[in-house]
Amino acid sequence: MARILDKATSQPRRRFNLATAFTIRRSPARSRLATIRITIPVLNAQPNRVELVATVGVRGVTGIAQILFRIFRDGIEIFNTQQGIESTGSEENYAVTFQAIDRNVRSGSHVYTVTAENRTANTRADVVGPISFSGLAVKTRT
Repeated sequence: MARILDKATSQPRRRFNLATAFTIRRSPARSRLATIRITIPVLNAQPNRVELVATVGVRGVTGIAQILFRIFRDGIEIFNTQQGIESTGSEENYAVTFQAIDRNVRSGSHVYTVTAENRTANTRADVVGPISFSGLAVKTRT
């Protein structure tokens, strides 16, 4: 049986809201969406895994944007995924959810950050909410 080491959540936006939308920055710039802190104890915490789940509400504004979502641990990228976001005349609103697993994290306090960036020129996609990001650290058997 796994033992819970730590848990953290962040929900900077609780709902879809066009009035508070912001444009996802064009690569190589990034838009920071959410940050959490997970602490791995010094004693009896190996092996372990940190299970990370993010959901981001995105709206296509122009063209078909390719949005690259990244997760960083202490400033080092540990995961990424890309999602196409269509705009007017088709699908416009998306709730993009993804999961990452970070294995055998060293003891100490770690900052996890989720970001988004638009990789396609002459397109636009906005974050419209909700945004949620959570992490669960567990000790595993192997």
